[in-house]
Amino acid sequence: MLSKTLSACLLGLCASLASAGAHAQAADAWPAKPVTIIVGFPPGTSTDAVARVLAEQFNKKYGQAFIVENRAGAGGSIGAGVAARAKPDGYTLLLSATAPMTINPHVYNNLNYDSLKDFAAIGQTTWLPYTLVAKPSLPADNLAELVALAKREPDKYTYATTGMGTTSHLIVAMLSQSTGMKMVHVPYAGSSQAQTDVVGGSVDVTFDTMVSSLPLVKAGKLKALAISTDTRSPILPDVATVAEQGFPGFNTGAWLGLFAPAGTPADVVDKISADLRVFLADPPVHKRLTDLGSEVRSSKTSAEFRQLIEHDYKMWGELVEQTGARTQR
Repeated sequence: MLSKTLSACLLGLCASLASAGAHAQAADAWPAKPVTIIVGFPPGTSTDAVARVLAEQFNKKYGQAFIVENRAGAGGSIGAGVAARAKPDGYTLLLSATAPMTINPHVYNNLNYDSLKDFAAIGQTTWLPYTLVAKPSLPADNLAELVALAKREPDKYTYATTGMGTTSHLIVAMLSQSTGMKMVHVPYAGSSQAQTDVVGGSVDVTFDTMVSSLPLVKAGKLKALAISTDTRSPILPDVATVAEQGFPGFNTGAWLGLFAPAGTPADVVDKISADLRVFLADPPVHKRLTDLGSEVRSSKTSAEFRQLIEHDYKMWGELVEQTGARTQR
């Protein structure tokens, strides 16, 4: 009996050592072939722009192709669903955002992924301030004037978002709760068309990432009315924050972060996480990302990023409940 027990223990030990060795080999060999970085948003969006900067850095380090694949739809959820079902070998990654991971699970009834179970969190990449921008002809040059217009004529003015229940939608919902203004929601499938229609004048305002709105503001095609975070942006220093304009405590935005399918070898996840921190600390990369309108925020560990996700999952879930943003899709 003793010999059988000993034999079983030895077999178990050998299996554990073999498994550990296989994981180490996986990390040492990665990447041995092209890696796909899925983005759940269209080209030209903030998530896409950051993904392409990172893909370039991975390519430079490893001499291997890192391909950005846009799988847009449902506020980033289509791409997240594709990534969740991918083989967990380190060759499919996901650059995702606040909405697909912490908002959409509370908004959509039929998501084909569980954001808390189906992914290995690798690390945060950036923080995205949001900018309230308006068509040039709107008779309001700041938030107070917009609020006055919307209160004087409720539901006359319109606001575009990147979709029902997305970060841009919920930020306007938060702002409306704080100010008492009422505007009509016009949802779009992404930033590009939403901002095109604001530029064209068919929609009055939108609250979108600074990354996507900054070029149009600088070109004079949109005018910036407010910044969503608690401090002004050095890129738009003359634009006051929402808090500065009479609504203290308003401080929000969205993070971007890198994920792998759950079950990806831990050593591979750790290797990618370490690479990510090195890239984000590199001054030229840091400048490129900040010039886009984002703030570089690197999580110290994968576990720290995981804690952020769990915190925001609860916070945004409560806001979705308060605003009634849940859909039946």
